[in-house]
Amino acid sequence: HRFDVYKVASQQIHQIFKRYTHLIEPLSLDEAFLDVTQNKPGLKSATEVARRIKQEIQRETGLTASAGVSINKFLAKIASDYDKPDGLYVIRPEQAQDFIEQLPIDRFFGVGKVTARRMRALGIVDGATLKQRSRAELLHHFGKAGSYFYEIAHGRDHRPVETRRERKSLAAETTFSDDLSTLAQMQDPLLQLAKEVAQRLQRADRAGKTVTLKVKFADFSQITRSRSLDQAVCHSEDLFPLALGLLQTALVASKPVRLLGIMVSNFSMDDGLSRQLQF
Repeated sequence: HRFDVYKVASQQIHQIFKRYTHLIEPLSLDEAFLDVTQNKPGLKSATEVARRIKQEIQRETGLTASAGVSINKFLAKIASDYDKPDGLYVIRPEQAQDFIEQLPIDRFFGVGKVTARRMRALGIVDGATLKQRSRAELLHHFGKAGSYFYEIAHGRDHRPVETRRERKSLAAETTFSDDLSTLAQMQDPLLQLAKEVAQRLQRADRAGKTVTLKVKFADFSQITRSRSLDQAVCHSEDLFPLALGLLQTALVASKPVRLLGIMVSNFSMDDGLSRQLQF
């Protein structure tokens, strides 16, 4: 992995986005929603905006990019995945409903593998069969996500492009060049991770009540362990012993560890930075 290189490329790509609109919602280092209804060059076609962005990314970074163009975020996301790695796919308003009805359920943005299996068990295999279900039925089977599924089955997604997405968690992880086999070998890397997460929390003026440990083993299997607290924490002096305790419960005999990660979430709305959890 070369995350420093990815970050530089991401910054270049986002600068290209900004030439066309200030309404940008990042999804990851290499993906974002753009609202180009009113774009800076004044182009009348969103498809032309996407074509120009792709050309500028290719010319300035040497990278290919795929773009999806449609009337809302759900359809644009589906379109962007439709013709990778160098595609430009457009779903026009009059095409939206037919497109959704023929779309396999596991291609729906927001429907993961587990949810797709549950839907198929209920006879929901594509957009057409999803559209046949009532909002009440989908709420019964999928909770509040059922309302989202009902709306997108009918081609409706009124979520705006959010230029400022509130961060729900902060984390750090490290992959070892050589797998680690003992708790003693893992303590120093775990302490460094706790310090890194603490620095990120304090820079962001955040403190969280849930600490999660991520462990990936040499066979690429992965587990997480979490602990929720009454008081929010943001200092390494608190995070390290919590993470160490979680690690002790997570280790499996004869399974070396390839990666460790610490995440803090469930941010407190009060002044968590002024307090430390006492042990």
